[in-house]
Amino acid sequence: MTSVLQAQGLGKRYGRRWALRECTADIPAGHVVGLVGPNGAGKTTLLKLAGGQLEPTTGGITVLGGRPGGTPAQLARVGFVAQDTPVYTGLTVAEHLRLGARLNPRWDAAMARERIARLGLDPTQRAGRLSGGQRAQLALTLGLAKRPELLILDEPVASLDPLARREFLQGLMEATVEHEFSVVLSSHLVSDLERICDYVIVLADSRVQVAGETERLLATHHRLTGPRRDPDRLPADQHVVSARHTDRQSTYVIRTDAPIHDPVWTVTRLSLEDLVLAYMDKPTTADRRAPLEVRR
Repeated sequence: MTSVLQAQGLGKRYGRRWALRECTADIPAGHVVGLVGPNGAGKTTLLKLAGGQLEPTTGGITVLGGRPGGTPAQLARVGFVAQDTPVYTGLTVAEHLRLGARLNPRWDAAMARERIARLGLDPTQRAGRLSGGQRAQLALTLGLAKRPELLILDEPVASLDPLARREFLQGLMEATVEHEFSVVLSSHLVSDLERICDYVIVLADSRVQVAGETERLLATHHRLTGPRRDPDRLPADQHVVSARHTDRQSTYVIRTDAPIHDPVWTVTRLSLEDLVLAYMDKPTTADRRAPLEVRR
């Protein structure tokens, strides 16, 4: 399967602080990928490394088979919308589109004009006079009209109200269906990822904790609740992700491909938010293992 992004032992250090370390990932093409993790986990650093805005301290990364930002042709294949949905406040909407046409050899002027009209944006309006949701939509239009093979979005809806977030994500979904490109979208709002992403990467403690297709991840993770039991008494194929204990009860989140037959446990399904929070929790000593990549 073709990969849009591959990282091996990737790390980025600022002085003595590691923003990202030992990051290994292989993101297949054709997905809307959700990159989720707590603030400070390294999401923005990973995306900037993928966009060619940063150079790694250790390890390597390839995007669409090439070095990020290595050549003008490589840059043309990747779109990037940063967290603050950057636009030039003094330029009008129409001037943004003309600038995009000059900077991007694959620019789709017809698509950009059609989208601006459909959104009801006034081409003569300066970006500084637009609402936050409108600025985000303008930034997304610039990213889409570039006609990238991979679109990277770094928490583009973090500052938007719920209605603006919904409209932004709806527009993104429609564009991915129509133009068939890959997306990597970072967010700390799991509900947004659950709405549009079919592949998820959990980044915590500056490392990838788990990665895989959303449906597969949810099918192989379970919550077990029952009488208190030490983790070393669980079957070897039940890998502990997180654990909580009281004097009489244990609650585990485990991953396994095998059926769970032990009648002592009450087994419940996880939501995507449950799964993400389990991996963001401090790892138990029972399962300090390499990051899991769940494939079909």
